[in-house]
Parts: sequence; C-alpha cells; structure tokens
Amino acid sequence: MASPFPGMDPYLEQAIFWSEFHSRLIVAIADALALSLLPQYYVAVETRTYRDDPNEELLVGIPDAVVLSTPGLSAQAKREIAGAGVATTVRPQSVILPMPLEIKERYLEIREAGSDAVITVVEVLSPTHKRQGGGRRIYSTKRQTVLGSASHLVEIDLLRAHDPMAMHPVDIGAASTARYRILVSRSEHRPRADLYEFVLREPIPEFPLPLKETGEQVIVGLQPLVNGIYERSGYGIRVDYQASVPPPALSAEDQAWVNELLHSR
Repeated sequence: MASPFPGMDPYLEQAIFWSEFHSRLIVAIADALALSLLPQYYVAVETRTYRDDPNEELLVGIPDAVVLSTPGLSAQAKREIAGAGVATTVRPQSVILPMPLEIKERYLEIREAGSDAVITVVEVLSPTHKRQGGGRRIYSTKRQTVLGSASHLVEIDLLRAHDPMAMHPVDIGAASTARYRILVSRSEHRPRADLYEFVLREPIPEFPLPLKETGEQVIVGLQPLVNGIYERSGYGIRVDYQASVPPPALSAEDQAWVNELLHSR
C-alpha cells in the first residue's frame, strides 16, 4: 500500500515510527548509492553514540550528594525521631526522574577506495539534532568539523518540527514557509551551499551528491526510496490517518489539503 502523500508523509515524523524509518532510509540510501559508486568509492554506514538528557532543565541545581546511597538509621536516631513525634508511616508517591538517554544515530560516509578518505558525509537529521539540547550541540560540533574539512556535506531534513540547522538565506526568501530541506555543501564552494526546499504537497526533489573531482557527482532520487520503505514497512496498515497530523500545526490551507487527500483515500 502506497503512502497517500506525494512526498514526505508527516505521520512518519511521530516518535513511534521515526527511529525505524530513519534506520531504513540510511540503509536504503547506502544500497542505492553503492550501485553508482563502486568500484572507485564505497559507502560506509557509521554510528554516532552519545548520551542526551531529554529535559536538562530538571537537573539544574540537584546536588551531587543525591547519587550517594543513604545509610540506614541507627537505633538511636530512630528513638530520637519517635520521641520528636515525626510520622514514619507516610506513604511515598511515585515520581519519574529525568534519566539520560543513550542515543545511537547512523550516518553515511562516501569513502575513496584504496585511501579510505572521506569524500562526502551524508546526514539524515533526527529530532535530537534539531531540538535544543545536548544532541543539537553534539551534532553542530560534528557539522562544523565537516564544514571545516575537505569533505562535502549532504544534510537531509525530513522533519517539520524544531528549528532548522544554522544557515543564512542568500538567494532564497528569509520568510520561506518550506519545512523540508536538503542541503548540499561542496567543499570547494564554501561558505556557499545549495539548499533544496520543498513543502508537504511536493515530492522530494532529486539532488546531486558531490564526489572527489570538481563537477563529479551522482544524482540521488530520494522519493522512490521513501516510497519503497513505506510499502515494505507496512506503514499503510500501521499509521492512524484518522488522528491529527503530528506537530507542528499545519496552516489552514495545508490542513484543508490533507483533509481532502485523506478523505479521498
């Protein structure tokens, strides 16, 4: 069963689907590129692991002593408490503590056969990259490292939520309403880069993946890969299209378009 959307399906941006979709997309891109790149280049699937706090504000001001075990009360202390009339039978309430999460993110490196030099880094952004917090800081540091190197960067953003990664509009309108972006940064053209913006109603555009020599590239068609993942994963029977589109809220025009699209389905 095909997705009802012509481009990116916003329902796949839900946390229950995104991690699986992200992993499948990374592998699908790697497999599709291998046919065009071998034997001069190969595609390495790399993993970045770090710990991220989902709500860092809750940890501010907590003293280090709370991580130490509390020794049991001595008999003398218990007698003193009893003598002071302090109740010891108060039932505790259940609370949830903000625990750090171990995040594993996959990305691609196009490497030159023989030298293993990293020619191009391909990133598919996740919510941890875009929302404020440790994940964004870690990814931004990695991004700056790539941008300061001789490697090209391709950054694929299929998420409408949260702020886009840092860039300055030059030939595009600063007030652009596009939520999806594909950034192609060729090392020889920096700081300028090519930005492909598209909206919910549009198919995902093809984009060039730059290689070692100036002008050397392969064209990546992302839409067929996304369509294939949707069908093989059975999202057509797993996604509840009766529910609202995940945040952020759509414009009135886009919401009317989605309603009509899903009704015709």
